[in-house]
Amino acid sequence: MKLNRHPRPTDHYDKQLYQVDEQICALLKQRKELSNNNPGFPPDDVISNWAIKYDLYEEYLNSLFVALRMEGFFKPRVEPTGFRKHLPVLKSIEIDDRFYSVTAIQQYENASIVQLHIDWDEPDDSPIDRINRRNNNSFELFISKQYDCWQKRAGGSIGHLTYNFVVSPPLPDDISEIDLVFKEYSDTLKDKPTGLEIVINLE
Repeated sequence: MKLNRHPRPTDHYDKQLYQVDEQICALLKQRKELSNNNPGFPPDDVISNWAIKYDLYEEYLNSLFVALRMEGFFKPRVEPTGFRKHLPVLKSIEIDDRFYSVTAIQQYENASIVQLHIDWDEPDDSPIDRINRRNNNSFELFISKQYDCWQKRAGGSIGHLTYNFVVSPPLPDDISEIDLVFKEYSDTLKDKPTGLEIVINLE
């Protein structure tokens, strides 16, 4: 996934701010290291006090700390190129009337694509009822520290969902000792795990 860099909003830059801005960058690095890249979020009363103390808008500070939690969204990602072949998997597991399956892995020269399919029996009711019953949960794929996994897209239809994950570097063609672990979250930033974990053993 290529992220388009936002154009500079203005050509003006007050060079007196150079050292201050560099200190901000250094503090961001220090903040990440001290928190082990898991900073959480300042309480509302703390943000309110800082807004008063430093003469800043409260919502401005709130938006700033929201942005600080989104660093992972800007990480450069590998786009699969040079398709090689499909590796058959044909593994599945059923949990709470939902059927989770991985049928194949797409092998590229620089990455792999893993698709998690979810199927269930959808009651024949009104579209409004289906919308009210729908959840916006997301999944994250874990393999090992060696692999970077990110969800490229997701989509589906009535009674079916498919999540596409890009894995880099590419998985080996011999996948017999690899486990695919899919963890479900109820939020986009993946701070709220639902407790559901799907483990697909590639024996």
